[in-house]
Amino acid sequence: MKMGFEKSMYINGELVSASHRLVTCPGTGERIGSAAWADVKHALQALKAADDAFESWARLPLAERIAWMNKLRDAVIANEEHLRECVHLETGKSWAATQEDFESLVNALQFYADEITRFREESIPDREGSHQHALVHEPVGVVVAYIAWNFPLLNLAFKLGPAMAAGCPIIIKPSPKTPLAAYAVGELCHQIGLPKGAVNIICGDDPEIGDTLSASPIPALLTLIGSTQTGRHIMKVGASSIKRYSMELGGNAPALVFDDADLDLAAEIVAALKFGNTGQVCVAPNRVYVHEAVAEQFAAKLVERAKAVRVGFGRDEDVDMGPLIDDGALARVDALVRDALSHGAQLLTGGQRPEKPDVGSFYEPTVLSGVSRSARIYGEEVFGPVISLLRFSNEAEGLTEANNTDAGLTAYVFTRDLAKAERCAARLRFGEVQINGVKYAIDLPHGGIKQSGIGCDCSHLALHDYLAIKRITRANTA
Repeated sequence: MKMGFEKSMYINGELVSASHRLVTCPGTGERIGSAAWADVKHALQALKAADDAFESWARLPLAERIAWMNKLRDAVIANEEHLRECVHLETGKSWAATQEDFESLVNALQFYADEITRFREESIPDREGSHQHALVHEPVGVVVAYIAWNFPLLNLAFKLGPAMAAGCPIIIKPSPKTPLAAYAVGELCHQIGLPKGAVNIICGDDPEIGDTLSASPIPALLTLIGSTQTGRHIMKVGASSIKRYSMELGGNAPALVFDDADLDLAAEIVAALKFGNTGQVCVAPNRVYVHEAVAEQFAAKLVERAKAVRVGFGRDEDVDMGPLIDDGALARVDALVRDALSHGAQLLTGGQRPEKPDVGSFYEPTVLSGVSRSARIYGEEVFGPVISLLRFSNEAEGLTEANNTDAGLTAYVFTRDLAKAERCAARLRFGEVQINGVKYAIDLPHGGIKQSGIGCDCSHLALHDYLAIKRITRANTA
């Protein structure tokens, strides 16, 4: 089956057409395709399809469910070019950057097909010896997954993998900004003949489609990768019935760079995180606290790296950073920079649209120093290629400042002192603390605390959100 860029929804095993919305490329502003736009009727159809599929999909022998996951994985691999092209065009990522999205989907399907086989029946000894107790894991029910636009396939993979492995029918709602890659996955599910209702993919306006899905009593689990504000809204609307929630929400990540740190290493990692994917990454360090003894030296290293970033759009090898997702994001990032400057920050480099490319939602790699705690950029997630530098004088001050946020997703520490690193890791109130490096992988748990989420993506721990524990107790008889 040859796939184009005029995409249909995928409901109950069928590709469903509807009125279409145009999709434009943020790198050029040009139309690249269109996507079928769901209304309430389609949302209700997807809910019914998933609900009807639950009994048969959940009871399907595990070996058969894994076989379906492997078929889908193989179809994904066979259609790498098209899937990456969808991501490339609808997000403006460089071609090289689409590799991570694509590989994440392949890896998630493989990992959870393997990992689910490790969930075995457990027994609990009876203290009186009068009964036998078994714990079994069963699929929790229908899942609704809301997918962020910054990594269209990676985010989808983090939900599709564990849902399929656990036996939960899933309704995936991609962001209206990036529907093409998700719909392309629906085309592959249709191509391999996946059982009806096991996977459904629809896209539409958030207030209409999202609220219909969340308010329904059918879903047992609502899962999201998105902003804290969106998470609160989903939980509020979802309170029509008792549901589970698994949410990876916004971050306001701090990085602590001590005076004994490897400054080149720290600068390389901070720059890579902030300028990779144009800073549109939930774990990107927003507030970079640098010990006053090395603040100017570290700033110079960041400026050097920022100026070396090659901004543009295309499939050639000489592009490091693409555009922001749209002009609304561009205006928001620029407003944060202007506000920081009005509160006394110094602009070390960047801070505007580049001269070239002269079309698209591009913003220069930007470094600010002397950022005030009263500036908006200090308390808000930037989601753009802007590094905010602040100074600290001692460990206690640095930790207090780093923890000064309602967010709690990721924090970074750079020091050669292992004892200091361990003290920082113990005191930082974040779901992840990365020391002198950064690593993410499908087998490593990813999740936040405080206002940055609940539950877990990646690793075997994610399966616990999709599985319910049932206790079966049998009395011993003579």
